[in-house]
Amino acid sequence: MRFNSFALALASLALASPAQAQPPAFSPESFRSHVTFLADDRLEGRDSGSRGYDLAALYVASRLEALGLRPAGKDGWYQQVPFLEYRLGGEPASLAIGGRRFLHGQEVILNPTPEAAPVSLEAPAVFVGYGLQSPELGIDDYKGLDVRGKVVVVLNGFPRDMKSDVGAHLNSEKRRVASERGAIGLVSLRTLSEAKRRPFSRLQEHAGEPAMGWIGEDGRPYSPAPGLRFRATLDTAAAEALFAGAKTPLARVLDQAERSGGRPKGFALKPKISVAQQSTQRRFTSPNVLAVLPGSDPALAGEYVLLMAHLDHEGIKPSGEGDRIYNGAMDNAVGIATMLEVARALATSPDRPKRSILFAAVTAEEDGLLGAEYLARHEVPGGKVAAVVNLDMPVLLYDFTDVIAFGAEHSTMGNAVARAGRGMGVALSPDPLPEEGLFTRSDHYRFVQEGVPSVFLMTGFANGGREKFTHFLSTHYHKVTDQLSLPIDWQAGAKFARINYEIAREIADAPEAPRWYADSFFGKVLAPGREKAERPAAGN
Repeated sequence: MRFNSFALALASLALASPAQAQPPAFSPESFRSHVTFLADDRLEGRDSGSRGYDLAALYVASRLEALGLRPAGKDGWYQQVPFLEYRLGGEPASLAIGGRRFLHGQEVILNPTPEAAPVSLEAPAVFVGYGLQSPELGIDDYKGLDVRGKVVVVLNGFPRDMKSDVGAHLNSEKRRVASERGAIGLVSLRTLSEAKRRPFSRLQEHAGEPAMGWIGEDGRPYSPAPGLRFRATLDTAAAEALFAGAKTPLARVLDQAERSGGRPKGFALKPKISVAQQSTQRRFTSPNVLAVLPGSDPALAGEYVLLMAHLDHEGIKPSGEGDRIYNGAMDNAVGIATMLEVARALATSPDRPKRSILFAAVTAEEDGLLGAEYLARHEVPGGKVAAVVNLDMPVLLYDFTDVIAFGAEHSTMGNAVARAGRGMGVALSPDPLPEEGLFTRSDHYRFVQEGVPSVFLMTGFANGGREKFTHFLSTHYHKVTDQLSLPIDWQAGAKFARINYEIAREIADAPEAPRWYADSFFGKVLAPGREKAERPAAGN
């Protein structure tokens, strides 16, 4: 279904349920006080595992305790997440194609691996198009190709005619699919569109950064693709060397990928690939902060509505002059402030919500949604998460008059979003940045992968929002200038807290927990055994 007809359906549903007569007050000053503390230089960018992050976690726990909430972590307010950090070390890492050597950080970018021993291997390579697989959509880019014991070569992203959220999901599954097919390595090629949006120099800037994974009960870092020994991304020269003598030249493959409906077919490549790299390791812990507001209805209290925001940011820039602290005011101090203000409103309401509300300030979002993934796979005793409302980087530089509700069209949670927006005069808009794949890039996605309906609100592009939102992304996102000196609209922060309160309250008090729509790709693929709802017809 196209989003326009979906929006019409939601607007009509909104008429069926009046807004709460006396909504709680949300204070811009209170919202600002949280952000002022969390984005202060003394928290040193809140990097997971750092002293600054631990101070931020203590602040959040103390605020939740002051509200009378119940600690929900194994260690009181904390769910300690064990991590393994690994980075390239030793001799310079390199990848050779047909005997021609390319160095890490120059013509190729190699990902560090969690293996303690050096990685040294040589194997044939097979191009597998986009490397996508979805029986539900009739897609199998591996059809007729043998990749067992070989290196798969994939185009980044997904075909231009594919829905952005579905495409982003399938793109995130490439490692798992390759591993399950028996591949031992994965090499990514950048499309022409990607190269235009993000020059290879952007990747080179981050070539020395570590990777992370949470450690399971077996003492090993969790991986969705345990069979892959290495991963790499190629610049143009290395990609051309890989396609030397190929049945389809690289230029033609890239041209096909730019066309609507273009889906380059796979084939074996002539040069072999060899890789040599070594990684160093560091183990540490960093907590998710967890609290529960128990539900008032004994029959529903075991169903948790999870309000979640990531507490971490990028820490301190390792070198350079002047300001080196990534304060993360917008990403994501304002999300944590939203969560705390919603917690305050729910905890002080004269009528407790019927379902329990689980509040989570999670760690290591910036390292791969790891804290949320750990939480999704180690659920809190006493209940089960029935729905997720994620709070991540609303751009609060203007009085937003519309929101983008990622995930709302896939489940009955969309009804709550529509009614909350309608009651506040806030419109729903389609995704204005489909190329970014935002539905899979924030913490709620780890619960979607576990089959839990979820929504994630982004402030919209109306009322001057487009210019201010895109300017923030290009100028301040993941930069040291994402700090308190930005012209943050604190009234917009209070407004954002209220709309998320309305959404959470309605979900918590509804007779039924949210259900995926029967025609939702995510519901069918990730929650096949769960009861589904029929999508209401447009205009009903």
